[in-house]
Amino acid sequence: MEFRTKPFLMWNLAMFFAASALVLSSCGGGDNTDKRRNGTGEAKGGRIYGGCVRVSESEPYQSLFPISIVDATSAMLAVQIHEGLVKFNTATLKVESALAEKWEVDATGTKYTFHLRKGVYFQDDECFTGGKGREVKASDIKYSFDLLATKNADNLNFGSTFKDRVLGANNFFEGKGGLDGVKALDDYTLEITLEHPSPVFIQILAAPTCAVVAKEAVERYGKNLKTGVGAFIFDAAHSSKEKIVLKRNDNYYGTDSLGNALPFLDSVLVLFIPTKEQELALFKEGKLDMITSLPSQSIKEMVETQIKDFQSKPPKYLLDNSAEMISQYYTFNVSRPPFDNPDVRKAFNLAVNRKKIVEEILNNQAFGPGTNGITPPTFLRDGYDISKIQGYDYNPEIAKKLLAKAGYPNGRAFPPVKIILNSGGAKHSNIVVEVQKQLLENLNVNVDFDVVPMSQKLEQSQMGQMDIVRDAWIADYPSPESFLSIFFGGNVPADLNQKSYPNTARYKNPQYDKYFIMGRDAISKDSSMVYFMKAEQILMNDAPIMVLWYDGNYRLTQYGIRNAYNNAMRYRNFADVYIDKSPPADSGAKKDSAK
Repeated sequence: MEFRTKPFLMWNLAMFFAASALVLSSCGGGDNTDKRRNGTGEAKGGRIYGGCVRVSESEPYQSLFPISIVDATSAMLAVQIHEGLVKFNTATLKVESALAEKWEVDATGTKYTFHLRKGVYFQDDECFTGGKGREVKASDIKYSFDLLATKNADNLNFGSTFKDRVLGANNFFEGKGGLDGVKALDDYTLEITLEHPSPVFIQILAAPTCAVVAKEAVERYGKNLKTGVGAFIFDAAHSSKEKIVLKRNDNYYGTDSLGNALPFLDSVLVLFIPTKEQELALFKEGKLDMITSLPSQSIKEMVETQIKDFQSKPPKYLLDNSAEMISQYYTFNVSRPPFDNPDVRKAFNLAVNRKKIVEEILNNQAFGPGTNGITPPTFLRDGYDISKIQGYDYNPEIAKKLLAKAGYPNGRAFPPVKIILNSGGAKHSNIVVEVQKQLLENLNVNVDFDVVPMSQKLEQSQMGQMDIVRDAWIADYPSPESFLSIFFGGNVPADLNQKSYPNTARYKNPQYDKYFIMGRDAISKDSSMVYFMKAEQILMNDAPIMVLWYDGNYRLTQYGIRNAYNNAMRYRNFADVYIDKSPPADSGAKKDSAK
């Protein structure tokens, strides 16, 4: 594999920092000297208008068209730009009202009636008459949901949202009827009828994939749509490949719990930074307000060398750590040799020392090694105990026997295979090198790898043009179902030349599908967990994936960034985030602000 030379890398970093300095200096930096909503810049409760929050992502976004969103960066940006009927609370991950101010569910648990807010407008955009956004009506929700249930190359989310859930959705997708389960009863009332009760349906509606879009915007921009009804507007004039600028939507309908008009911030700046070292350097210089997923070793060194910055009153930096609803894994393409053989997949799983990867490569920046199932351990409080799932621990002797059983004794005659991983930081490159080393040592199998842009990785994996692909899954909604839905065989097309998403492994097992459906359609949460556990054990027995680790997250935040809650889904909504660097009341300040 060809790597860039050091001189080229250093030139690239220099250019990056020069560009960043220009952008960061124009952001406003949180001094609260930007445009105010009133003369003082203060709102009720001592909250403050103005300023810019600066965050970073390692990968550029892929699409802001809700039905096409499949990556975490796109989802984060979409939450700021779009909204749906409901949304998640960033502190609790509970579902709360958004475009729908209230809703009811009938006694059968299958009919939802949503009552839309009046006076909610699409963002101003050239697609509308006179460039002014019009009012959102129930017919717009109906139109958006029709798109989500329409078969086309851009729609990658039907299988995880409306398929097998919403009445008539499957027939509509196949062009055999209307979407009978979604009806606009009047301008401000929408009715959704399900085929069966679903305890997670309201959570699915909170994901950005179910956001409302305007027909005018879709007809003008298609899949390049970047406008919605959210708190922030995509600022195309100031955005580039290196950064995204989101500016305040002055016509946003939202208010906070005190009645303050939202959003508080003038803007959000999202920088695409390829390495954690660069992120940390910018953070220490005060040019980033928040960074996530830092290596624990970097955190340890920063705390030890700058302990006063964490202990001062008020502290300069805030640090928190939590388990997350994120699993990191490799996906095998089970539709072609050699990984169509389950013994090969099991051999690979048993030949990799996950504990060593977590301790030595990740420097313990993980909740733990992935020795159980695909579902992370964060659902234990919901009664879902993954310690009962038998996965794969390190056992190279059994791995060798299984590979021999598959016809490759001591790795002889094993065909060339390649691991595809996306660019965006050294962590995954370091891990694939370690996996490559362990497979060679333990199975005498030489596995190549290729680092490609995220867009290319997604295309190759969806089209089945890979042997193994690096994957990660962040829960779309807080339930084990979000992880197990990835492997539902009903989402795999019969034609190998068609895209398969999210089941890029193209894994099919009727028993797995049976228990998954029973869990998905269960009336009670307890019974759904029982069925999901059965399905997950079948999945691990078949080994279409190699779970590597479950994520835990260290997050650093500059003091004064208020209401920027951390949660297990990395769900971020900046609508009610504000900047206030004054000390808390217990240190002699004149007021106390929400943390």
